[in-house]
Amino acid sequence: MIIADLAAIAGRTYPARRRTQNLVGGASPIQAKNFAMGFVTLEPNGGQVPWHNQEQEEVYFVLEGDGEMCLGAERRPLKTGQAVYIPSGVFHQLSNVGSTPLKMIYCYGPAGDVAHWRQELAGTLPKAGLEAPPLPAGARPQHTAPPASE
Repeated sequence: MIIADLAAIAGRTYPARRRTQNLVGGASPIQAKNFAMGFVTLEPNGGQVPWHNQEQEEVYFVLEGDGEMCLGAERRPLKTGQAVYIPSGVFHQLSNVGSTPLKMIYCYGPAGDVAHWRQELAGTLPKAGLEAPPLPAGARPQHTAPPASE
């Protein structure tokens, strides 16, 4: 039996102010061919999974917190207890709009690498409205680089 213990998975912190811990796939002891799954914490007031797309279809499930979900041309609130389906190839972004951490689980399939993790770390995410479709009207701006130090 293989068990992944969230308390033992360090995860990685990304420039868009989120921490991702792989539960299935990535650095996790559990590997699957058909899906990957992880736990994400978005920092208060703007932590984000920035505007990106991927070949895999995906679901985000909010365990705790309040977010703004952008999916293609749509923008809607997303809150505790809600899940959103993200079709393959559609640009999407989730921003924390609350003053407490937003905690969520993602699941995508099939398993495999998603380029936006590397792109975000390298500062090469496609920019909304330039190299990628624009964000929906009124959406929080896409994080494309680490915040400037004060």
